[in-house]
Amino acid sequence: MVNSNGRLVESSDLIGTDNRGFLFGDAIFETVKIRDGKVLFLEDHYFRLMASMRIVRMEIPMDFTMEYFEAQILSTANSNKCDNAARARITVFRYEGGFYLPNTNTVGFVIQAIPLERNDYTIQSFSYEVDLYKDFHIGKHLLSTLKTTNKMIHITGSIFAKENDLQNCLLLNEEKNVVEALQGNIFMLMDKTLITPPISDGCLNGVMRKNIIAIAKELDELEVIEKSISPFDLQKADQLFITNVIQGIQPITKYRKKEYTFELASKLVEKLNARIAED
Repeated sequence: MVNSNGRLVESSDLIGTDNRGFLFGDAIFETVKIRDGKVLFLEDHYFRLMASMRIVRMEIPMDFTMEYFEAQILSTANSNKCDNAARARITVFRYEGGFYLPNTNTVGFVIQAIPLERNDYTIQSFSYEVDLYKDFHIGKHLLSTLKTTNKMIHITGSIFAKENDLQNCLLLNEEKNVVEALQGNIFMLMDKTLITPPISDGCLNGVMRKNIIAIAKELDELEVIEKSISPFDLQKADQLFITNVIQGIQPITKYRKKEYTFELASKLVEKLNARIAED
């Protein structure tokens, strides 16, 4: 079942050829994780979606409250019998009409939900090798920080990774600094300092990124800073890991000739699960 503007329908073939998300990438989305009938990090997702809609000048419906957002996502997961552990995505698109200039700023939405094998966060300790993807660069501007349906860099980068037997790739901005991974934000441990690129470098304003920064700042032994990361820094790092709301934390075990451990990632996952259990 798919949720189309609050209606649960059988068919997922809902997007016509005149849909602006299809024609122009005129859409934004949020991907959330559902655990035991609850949307994790609900407030963070909701306010990021609202901020994204304002930035791209979409009209926010009056009834689109956080409670409505949550209810629509959970009803979709429930209809697909996966509200114990699910990945759900809400895509908001501007209604059809116009060319680059839309005829209206009013919006519709579609919600999809699929089951996950686990509802908690665990460390995947298998070999996880990454490299740089240099064919295209992330722009250092506000649109790069949003989850829009224009993800061609991430798509071509994923194909490059598969062709080269990599588990992921790291993306660069126009200044050749490391911005993020294909599927999440990047963190680097160097001595006792945990570093992640600032939003101003063009990285996704990630929900899990925000929460991991908050958890890491509670550790007395760590200094947490937001600072640009050059490719040369990666080979001097002690640990590297990727964050997103579905996986949680994915340690990187190899970048070129450098191999990494993941003790900090394991510690942060424990604290992440503990924090979720308390909420």
